[in-house]
Amino acid sequence: MFKVTPNPPTTDPASPNESSASKKLHEAAERALDHYLGPAEILASTNTPEQMFLANPKYDTESLLANASESLGSATTLLHDFAALLDNPRRKTLLGIAQVVMLGEIAVNQALDKVEIAK
Repeated sequence: MFKVTPNPPTTDPASPNESSASKKLHEAAERALDHYLGPAEILASTNTPEQMFLANPKYDTESLLANASESLGSATTLLHDFAALLDNPRRKTLLGIAQVVMLGEIAVNQALDKVEIAK
């Protein structure tokens, strides 16, 4: 029997790799799908977050406030020391930042004064 129509081409005419423009469009679509849908292994991950910088929920409020106060005090000292090394316009900017940090330290210290110690 003689076949009138030829066999279909071996490649798919709608292949995304046919031209460089359609290849780029296909790659962009894949990136968008990966971004919004995410790979399955990431979505199914059971990893726990890194706890190095998380506040321990078992710590009491007084301990957390005391630590925050010490951190803000250290930041203020660092900013003042660094400001001493700079020229005038930059020094004023850094001293302004140090003042904002110091105001945060004062607020934390006032909150620390109001905390009732649980016995």
